[in-house]
Amino acid sequence: MVPQNIAIVGAGLAGMACAKTLEAHGARVRLFEKSRRPGGRMATRRVEVEGVNHSFDHGAQYLTAKGAHFAAVLDATRAQTWPDVTRRVGQPNMASICRGLADGLDIVVNRHVVEIAGRPGAWTLRHHDAALITPGAPAPDVPPQEDGPFDAVALAIPAPQAVPLLAGPAPHLAHVLEGVVMAPCWTLMIAFPTRLPLPDTLRLTGGPIGWAARDSSKPGRNAEQENWVVQAGPAWSREHLERRPVVVAKMLRDALEKLVGQPLPPPLICLAHRWRYALVETPLGAPCLWDPATGLGAGGDWAIAARAEAAVDSGAALAAAIRRQ
Repeated sequence: MVPQNIAIVGAGLAGMACAKTLEAHGARVRLFEKSRRPGGRMATRRVEVEGVNHSFDHGAQYLTAKGAHFAAVLDATRAQTWPDVTRRVGQPNMASICRGLADGLDIVVNRHVVEIAGRPGAWTLRHHDAALITPGAPAPDVPPQEDGPFDAVALAIPAPQAVPLLAGPAPHLAHVLEGVVMAPCWTLMIAFPTRLPLPDTLRLTGGPIGWAARDSSKPGRNAEQENWVVQAGPAWSREHLERRPVVVAKMLRDALEKLVGQPLPPPLICLAHRWRYALVETPLGAPCLWDPATGLGAGGDWAIAARAEAAVDSGAALAAAIRRQ
């Protein structure tokens, strides 16, 4: 019997693509997202300084569409070309693409799912207020809330985060996902009162910085501001993964200064954000993972390749697999 009442954990591109496809065929879908808003790595950070708002696309920097499906998604959300015709960005920020996709979906935010309980055809999700969850710390001393039962559960989160959720109800699926490898990324958000003598984008190898971009040069941004996003390379991010954000921010600021070749002006904003699972290094090698016997599955860019388009394709493939139950 085809599942009709489905839970999706994760409201990034993969989760929303899966939900949109399922709902288009009459299914009831509820998404659970641990962040304050949907979007996953399609994220924008807003910072106010002396009454002035600054924004930084501190996750995905741009998008490329190789297929007609993803190109249609970008067209529908009014994504614009930047810095050339082969790449596109959301306006007024990257998060706006996901806001467009989220329209009409049943998304519960600030919920950290900690367990899939129950049995096939009657799964229950147990979840806490995300503010109560600290990675590596003991579980909250309050009982989790529960939602369900659901005919099926799809996990649209990084594979390493899906493994512990599947370990109890479907250890064979968890074992498959253990082969997926994802790299971290430290990201610096930094704003200056004056323009830096650099091009709008730089891609580098062999040092701390892997990518740097004048974020305020993107369409729809405040071009009078000098806001930069600097992303560290995977090796450097791994080496410094557990350092405090304030320390990492200074290290990446110093690396940017070395790149400029002269002292930087005092920054208006200097913040670091750690993406623990940012880049796909070893993908699953299949569009998605789905087990019809349990009604459990997973999908994301990590299934195919390190591209946002892969997340959408995987989410749609997972929805198709669920419908073939």
